[in-house]
Amino acid sequence: MDLPVDEWKSYVLQKWSLLPKSIQVTICTAETLSDIFLHSSSLLQPEDEMFLKKLSRGYLVGKDPGAPLFYREEGNKKFQEKDYMGATVLYTKGVSHSRPNTDDISLCYANRSAALFRLGQYETCLKDITRAQMHGYPERLQLKMMLRKAECLVTLGKLQEASQIISDLESHFTDRQTVAASQFQILQSTLCRLKRKVQEKDNPTETFPAALTTGFEDMNLREENEQISCASSSVTLCTNPLKGRSLIATKDILPGELLVREEAFVSVLNPGETPPRHDGLESKWDTRVTNGDLYCHRCLKHTVAMVPCDGCSYAKYCSQECVQQAWDLYHSAECSLGGLLLTLGVFCHTALRATLLARCEDVGNVTRKLCGEISNRDICLPKSKNQVQTVSHDLGGESEKNSKTDEPPVSGCDINGKYESNYNAVLHLLPHTRNHSPEHKFLCALSVAALCRQLEAAGLQTLTTNLKSSQPKAAVVPAMCQELHIWGVAMLRHMLQLQCNAQAITTIQQTGSKENIVTDSTQVRLATGLFPVVSLLNHSCSPNTSVSFVSTVATVRASQQIGKGQEILHCYGPHESRMGVAERQQKLRSQYFFDCDCLACQNGKRRAAAGPRWEAFCCHRCGELMQGDDVLNCGSASCTESASRDRLVSRLQDLQQRVGKAQKLLRNGKVERAIQLLSGCQRDAESFLSAEHSLVGEIEDALAQAYAALGDWHKSAAHLQKSLRVVEVRHGPASVEMGHELFKLAQIFFNGFAIPEALNTIQKAEKVLLVHYGRGNDELQELQKMKSCLLDLPPVPEGPAV
Repeated sequence: MDLPVDEWKSYVLQKWSLLPKSIQVTICTAETLSDIFLHSSSLLQPEDEMFLKKLSRGYLVGKDPGAPLFYREEGNKKFQEKDYMGATVLYTKGVSHSRPNTDDISLCYANRSAALFRLGQYETCLKDITRAQMHGYPERLQLKMMLRKAECLVTLGKLQEASQIISDLESHFTDRQTVAASQFQILQSTLCRLKRKVQEKDNPTETFPAALTTGFEDMNLREENEQISCASSSVTLCTNPLKGRSLIATKDILPGELLVREEAFVSVLNPGETPPRHDGLESKWDTRVTNGDLYCHRCLKHTVAMVPCDGCSYAKYCSQECVQQAWDLYHSAECSLGGLLLTLGVFCHTALRATLLARCEDVGNVTRKLCGEISNRDICLPKSKNQVQTVSHDLGGESEKNSKTDEPPVSGCDINGKYESNYNAVLHLLPHTRNHSPEHKFLCALSVAALCRQLEAAGLQTLTTNLKSSQPKAAVVPAMCQELHIWGVAMLRHMLQLQCNAQAITTIQQTGSKENIVTDSTQVRLATGLFPVVSLLNHSCSPNTSVSFVSTVATVRASQQIGKGQEILHCYGPHESRMGVAERQQKLRSQYFFDCDCLACQNGKRRAAAGPRWEAFCCHRCGELMQGDDVLNCGSASCTESASRDRLVSRLQDLQQRVGKAQKLLRNGKVERAIQLLSGCQRDAESFLSAEHSLVGEIEDALAQAYAALGDWHKSAAHLQKSLRVVEVRHGPASVEMGHELFKLAQIFFNGFAIPEALNTIQKAEKVLLVHYGRGNDELQELQKMKSCLLDLPPVPEGPAV
């Protein structure tokens, strides 16, 4: 959740409503962020902090000594059920609650290594075996784990290491008393089998796929821009009084061309649904899987075997290297504040982390900029022709006597005119202070003030360690201790900036049962990040770019041809294929504080009376679209049918419930009952919904899944092709949504052995997905495998196609 939990929001709103009118006016009319922060923080009372502390205690983020045994036993149950992935996650939860160098952590690592072995994750299994040993895995249990290690090494082709372990184990077995008699025969036969495998192995296996290397190479810019870091030479940075900063094409750009590749300046993993715990053992230790159990809290890399922070149970990482980097950069400050940060929300957490990361730059320069913010009188970017000069003065902290030649040409640039993805650029992102409501500013300011109190209690070492400065550390610390409010103002600024500048870092996750031959996917929000260069892109409800993510790296590609001189445009969320024009305009106005006048909105206003085709009703008599407000009339001049909108909406809601029930049956493996219910839904939909209605596409997609589960590839393909037509009408033939659907259709043709249709669909899917992802995409790699397999097959006699 971006903002603080509802209980704290309600508490602060009530506090605001009870403030004397004079104090409310003082805060409302404050001209600087410094004034807002100082006035608000002075109102933070001990009882407010106690209430916030009570809320924070609801999150179990410390090491709980009872938890490792609970999670290990729950993991063992999953292991016995052969749900090795579920067991792995539960063992990870046990690891995260264990103290270093204890039996608890060593046993959890060892058990997880067994689950990873069953999953075929041999390299990761070896790492967990090493971790178990490092933390003091009991000697009496070593033999079985060492056999597992030898098995992994043999499978990976590391024969010399495997032979050494086998030799050591054989020597160990010379003393029969070290092993129970009942186990000796099993262990001895296992050793013999491993020795035979070593002798049979000729060549070591390659564990890092070449296709993955190609994917990462494709993510690199061919020629980087000298003016804008992380951007292609095909764009340039411009500014004007009305639109602010923007990126413009310096040449004709083809679809799929990489325009920006930027590492997030700061990112924070989205905790997802992590409600505070309540009394009772069952709710105390949560067995649900969240993003925090699957993705590294620093680099956001997907991993099945997390390494926890030694101090808390919340932060988990993909490797020891990420553990150390996170600790050095910011987690040493955040570790003891985990519950508070979860209570105050992702935006407040991101604001703190951005400020902590500022320590990595020259401290003198950073403090000067922050002091400039404290003393400035204008926080918002004025709409004037002197825009550049004003921003430089407001945020740079430089004296007015500086000559104009020393001022950056565009806000956020250095004195040489280069725009870099650094803290200086982050500081210049607009907070839109005057546009936020007084209540929202008070909520943010009071939340930051409470966070600063906790930092102050920690002695402010979190903000002053590891600073790059020419000053001795002894001189820096006292000065900064006296200026805690400077960092508070910086955090408040970042928290306000995030409403308009935060980028939702997304990933594609496979959905549905793991037994499904045809995979389905959905885009999920993984984290919140700040990307200074990506933030230069202005909005369009019909953008000419596509943004995707690999870990913390954002890539912006042209999704269509862009002519020289045209603006590079990105969608902030409200897309013409997902929302009607009125809803888009309202959302953009409330969140981003501007009235959108893009081409899609201009055209949409003219078509608003009919509504989008994917939401349209049709006449049950002639099939034409219905038009109108409360009463809908058939669009055909020769038809006089009409219907109440309320009645049609009621029918739609009833149909949605039935479709949802059928999808649940499908998930539970009751395929025939699901098909029966979906077929009825299909007939009902045809009587009052347009053929392009999104629910029609949903029904056809569900029927395709059902027939695929039965192995009836012919019917599955027929239904998915109908769903595909709905996707094409709504999102366009070159959309990323179309690419994902074509991938599914290719899988169905492949499994149905319809070779010409499969190859044709693979080609279409590749063409679309390459534009949006380059080559570093799992679906593209899977398409390549299918194509290679089909092309290697011998010709087959002609027969009925799928």
